Amino acid sequence: MTITPQWKDELRARVTLSTVILRTDKITKAGREWKGCCPFHDEKTPSFYVNDQKQFYHCFGCGAHGDVISWMTEQRGLSFIDAVKELAAEAGMEVPAPDPIAAKKAEKRASLIDVTTEAQDWFVHQLYDYQGREALAYLERRGLKPEILKEFGFGYAPESKQALKRALTRFDEEMLVDTGMRIRTDDGNTYDRFRERVMLPIQDARGRVIAFGGRILDKREGVAKYLNSPDTPLFDKGRTLYNLHRAAPASRQSGRVIVVEGYMDVVALAQAGFEDAVAPLGTALTEMQLEMLWRMVEVPILCFDGDAAGQKAAMRAISRALPMLAPMRSLGIVQLPTGKDPDDLINEQGAGAMETLLSQPKSLLDMLWDYELSSQPLSSPESKAGLKARLMEHVDTIQDRDIQSLYRRELLDRFSAFAYPPRAPKQPYNGPAKRGPWNGKPAAPRTLSSGARSTLQKAMAGGQRSDLFGAIIAGLLRHPNEIARHSETLIALAKHDAKAAPAIESLIELSETLDSDATNAISGELGYPAPPVDNRYTFLREGTPPGEAREELAEAVSLLAHKPALEAAMAATIARFDDDPEGSFAEQARLRQQLITVEERLKAFGRKRAATNAVRDENSVSSDG
Repeated sequence: MTITPQWKDELRARVTLSTVILRTDKITKAGREWKGCCPFHDEKTPSFYVNDQKQFYHCFGCGAHGDVISWMTEQRGLSFIDAVKELAAEAGMEVPAPDPIAAKKAEKRASLIDVTTEAQDWFVHQLYDYQGREALAYLERRGLKPEILKEFGFGYAPESKQALKRALTRFDEEMLVDTGMRIRTDDGNTYDRFRERVMLPIQDARGRVIAFGGRILDKREGVAKYLNSPDTPLFDKGRTLYNLHRAAPASRQSGRVIVVEGYMDVVALAQAGFEDAVAPLGTALTEMQLEMLWRMVEVPILCFDGDAAGQKAAMRAISRALPMLAPMRSLGIVQLPTGKDPDDLINEQGAGAMETLLSQPKSLLDMLWDYELSSQPLSSPESKAGLKARLMEHVDTIQDRDIQSLYRRELLDRFSAFAYPPRAPKQPYNGPAKRGPWNGKPAAPRTLSSGARSTLQKAMAGGQRSDLFGAIIAGLLRHPNEIARHSETLIALAKHDAKAAPAIESLIELSETLDSDATNAISGELGYPAPPVDNRYTFLREGTPPGEAREELAEAVSLLAHKPALEAAMAATIARFDDDPEGSFAEQARLRQQLITVEERLKAFGRKRAATNAVRDENSVSSDG
């Protein structure tokens, strides 16, 4: 058996976080929370908060954040298993017996770290030996200082295919292969993976060497400029950020974390005084890496080259991030001058130029808009419609409903300002007045297409969906100025419910036939379907004050659209369970609670309507009597 996410959730629920913290640090009650001076950094004004309901602590000064388990490991200095055992004893819970297979893997992992640690020491020795003279000269030409070379552990792998094997004789061949240090061919022979390269150790969050990156000294055709270790029992590149063990404590002081494209960018920034930088390892940012960044700060800054490749890299990161956005969780984007990496910019313009860029990052939304606006020519109505479609495709991936709605509104506003700029006022006409075919009367209003009219009539009759959906269609026909107000919600509903889409499209078409000040009910005289009077709903009842009708209509639209959106989000969360079981489980619990809330609101809406009907019927009987 292993310690599962469910078991850890129960442990957190049984132990009161503030009680554990009060044993070693002073915090005082502040409303529903506790506050005090942060134990992770020196401060005079309290910025450290503890929330027992949400089971986490957070410092707004240095960014320290975690639960009761991380408190025990980070503040008390216990290992994970010791922290779990101590808390479980307090909570009266049994610690699951270790899984023999997992224990064996952990033992193997520990022994493999011995291999990578000794390999790192050997690489460093080679850099300062006669074989590494050229590599050391290369690093010095790049302007790297001796203290930086030492801090980041630069080394050198000689040209020989068997040099590492001869140096690490106390480890058997299989261990060298398992760490990725040696490659086994199909015929069973082995040779060193890294040869004639400047070497950099890749470390985990605890600073242990788990893999390596190597850079060639001179460009050679057919040879990769950078070479990283493969995935091994120690190293998963999608779950590792280079330099995290140094950047995490630095980011608590700066309140910032910078994400650059490669580890040499990290080194260049560190030498210039930017110690809070990390880098992915040869891949686009993964969901797990984004989660790691958001644990450090609310808005990590992604720093990319300003060329087309840099823009595409930024968009790949944005596409990964959009479904994961949450309140107070976003990304900032910095684009370097075209053709410049951080090292170039700092060498040419100084660290101040880099600091200026980092202090003014572009928001995720701005980057999304600017990229799609410039990605294709927009000279025709069709291409402009394509821009809108691309923007809405991005928006639809956002799982948080509030953030999705805000992104949709902002991007649609920008699109409207771009696609429908204000027209120049018409010049006065001084010629003779001409009477049109309507004898000078105002032009007839644009009418709804027969297909849309028919679709709306069927929807009101309940032929396409639920009774509530038909009532909403009728309500929007009775109060047509409300269609535009709810268009975003209705469009989102259409994407999740194919049966509702035709009627919603017809509503949108209808809204485009109206003047901006339309306030009256749609009438059959204008060629639109007339909504029925239906006393079951306030917004369809004759004599209902407009404000009251609009309020209930808005509630009905929101309830109808929210449930299928939550169901779609739940399906997407379940689909990624294998890749992220703990995150998926937590997200399912959150969505399930929201679904329960929506169901209760739908039931309450029905009860409220029934109660209103009963009162109306009773009043009717009384008046008849």
